[in-house]
Amino acid sequence: MRHETSIKLLNEAVADEMTAIHQYMYFHFHCDDQGYDLLAGMFRKTAIDEMMHVERLAERILFLKGDVEMKPNADVIKVQNVKEMLDLSQKLEDNATEMYNKFANECGNANDSVTKKLFEDLVMEEEGHFDNFDNELDNMARFGENYLTLQAIERAKTRGMGPA
Repeated sequence: MRHETSIKLLNEAVADEMTAIHQYMYFHFHCDDQGYDLLAGMFRKTAIDEMMHVERLAERILFLKGDVEMKPNADVIKVQNVKEMLDLSQKLEDNATEMYNKFANECGNANDSVTKKLFEDLVMEEEGHFDNFDNELDNMARFGENYLTLQAIERAKTRGMGPA
């Protein structure tokens, strides 16, 4: 079997996922530092989901007798404003969805239906991430700064409670 096209596309996907992992962990750190536990947790979980994507992509590359390139394709964008974080996250997920749809079609044309299905599955998962970010943006639009304030207050209450 010759799967150069699939291996190339899979490694492009690994690079994109590595970038997302770094970006979401950066957002996790900053949301945690600002006291926004719910958002920090969401970014952390999303980064872990992206790590699982890398694992699935790497397994496929190795099955196809390729080598896994573990290099992000972009640097972390330094954003500390929550709305900007969510906007950027939506853009990353939208770009990933578009890219994986394209890759699925290319793999189908290269007669690699297993890699095609992997990319199709990733599209569905990335759309789920997009939806999570969209819901948080909706919450911010509905509740304004109060949404973030409530998260910070909840953390302060939790951390302020010592042993009885």
